[in-house]
Amino acid sequence: MNTNKEVLICIKNLKKYFEVDKHVFLKAVDDVTFDIYKGETLGLVGESGCGKSTIGRTLLSMYAATDGIVEFDGENVHSFKRDKEKEFKKRAQMIFQDPYASLNPRMLVSNIIAEGIDIHQLFKGAERLDRIHELLELVGLNREHANRFPHEFSGGQRQRIGIARALAVQPDFVVCDEPISALDVSVQAQVVNLLQELQQKYQLTYLFIAHDLSMVRYISDRVAVMYLGTIVELADSNEVYTNPVHPYTKALLSAIPIPDPDVQRDRNRIALQGDVPSPIYPPDGCKFVDRCSAAKEVCRHQRPGLIEISSQHYVACHLIE
Repeated sequence: MNTNKEVLICIKNLKKYFEVDKHVFLKAVDDVTFDIYKGETLGLVGESGCGKSTIGRTLLSMYAATDGIVEFDGENVHSFKRDKEKEFKKRAQMIFQDPYASLNPRMLVSNIIAEGIDIHQLFKGAERLDRIHELLELVGLNREHANRFPHEFSGGQRQRIGIARALAVQPDFVVCDEPISALDVSVQAQVVNLLQELQQKYQLTYLFIAHDLSMVRYISDRVAVMYLGTIVELADSNEVYTNPVHPYTKALLSAIPIPDPDVQRDRNRIALQGDVPSPIYPPDGCKFVDRCSAAKEVCRHQRPGLIEISSQHYVACHLIE
């Protein structure tokens, strides 16, 4: 568990809207605020389409923020000039979800891994090749793999190449955007264990985006639960999983399968009614109101803010205010 509470990334009222028609916007991220501490892994979970990956890409300035602030070491990343932005992109990297689509099929593995090295002019000549070989061995591959193309590798091996590429420029922060979702179950644990080993070795900070709730609990120090573009609960990983408070968090965690037929059969699984509202026309109040069996009138007209209900445990819900 991370005990260093020095903030590396501070997100304040972040919004990211996509224009789908004239004056019509899809509200992918809608007024999100949280911090990421140095050296920790913050897990970000939620249903598909809730805005998890959009947050990750907006943090890295791959998307321009519609509103709000993203601060990296106290500086707003969306106001960086060219040289400062280049330095930021060296310190903050991303591991992409799809190990097949994220690697250029026409490039040798050596050149894929060395893209960042060449852009930032970190190593040249023999040192460059030595660095590529070092990175390949670091992620469990062989130096001979440097002269192969991506199609010659399995999904797990490709993801290791993606990890090597992200680490090539010696970053401080890595967005892991569902890095195991496209992999076989037998390979997922290997990749997660590798990420943990690399984090300890290089003192990395992770934003780990996933929908595999069991794996998020295993790797994360804290967990943020996201629903329709907003954070509804944020706390220490064990606290979220043993003492969930928000109705959506409770429903989400009740869906985790337990490898014991007797326990699984007797569990009280919470089945949510209705569909997720449109992110183009979300409810005026709480975004979960139409699927919450305990919703009150205030929930329909006033959006709840994140409040601290116990030490470092934040929930956005009128039912507990």
